[in-house]
Amino acid sequence: MNNNDQRIRLLRDVEANMVPSGDKVTLAEGNLVQITQSLGGNHTVIINGNMAQISAENADALGLKIEEKQTYKSNSDFSEQLVWDQLKTCYDPEIPVNIVELGLIYDLSIQDSKDGEKNITIMMTLTAPGCGMGDMIATEVKQKIEGIPGTANVTVELVWDPPWDRDMINESAKLQLGML
Repeated sequence: MNNNDQRIRLLRDVEANMVPSGDKVTLAEGNLVQITQSLGGNHTVIINGNMAQISAENADALGLKIEEKQTYKSNSDFSEQLVWDQLKTCYDPEIPVNIVELGLIYDLSIQDSKDGEKNITIMMTLTAPGCGMGDMIATEVKQKIEGIPGTANVTVELVWDPPWDRDMINESAKLQLGML
């Protein structure tokens, strides 16, 4: 959901992360924010000319419904496609395209653990090495994948080789971003 012109007064103090630095701040109740994107459950806002990301669990501060987390029936629901689907719910807070379509996922490895569950390793990058949001995006990836039943251990590694460039964005995302 993109709400480029939606302005909202915060209903309560809320913790947010400045974009692109990733610094934690508290946005005060009553401040006027402009939502620029609401994707993957998180909300990117502009406040006083600065960009910040408000996490899904704090959507109520914006007067929005907190999205329920995806639930699965059992460990038998596990599949590689399910992992990819979860990855597609993670977004760079500055770009309205998921991290898979942006070409940020370099490798996904799934191994059986001793107890029959899955160990998952994800190698990913960012659009810029200096992006302060990297740890937050990697943590979101880890948490969303850990929510899949049958998952034993999730490792997310940020890598810089090869360097990311715009050619890694898939064609539908390029179209969405007006690059074609």
